[in-house]
Amino acid sequence: MSHKPSPSADPIESIVHSIPVVIPVLGALMIFLLAFIAVFMA
Repeated sequence: MSHKPSPSADPIESIVHSIPVVIPVLGALMIFLLAFIAVFMA
């Protein structure tokens, strides 16, 4: 069984590689939404 590097990686592999980018973006969005709600309610 030869393992050749293919241009199309596994979906799980692409998700794992995108996690370090997705987590800070989601955190920033959550902080922005919470701040917006706090200012809107005040």
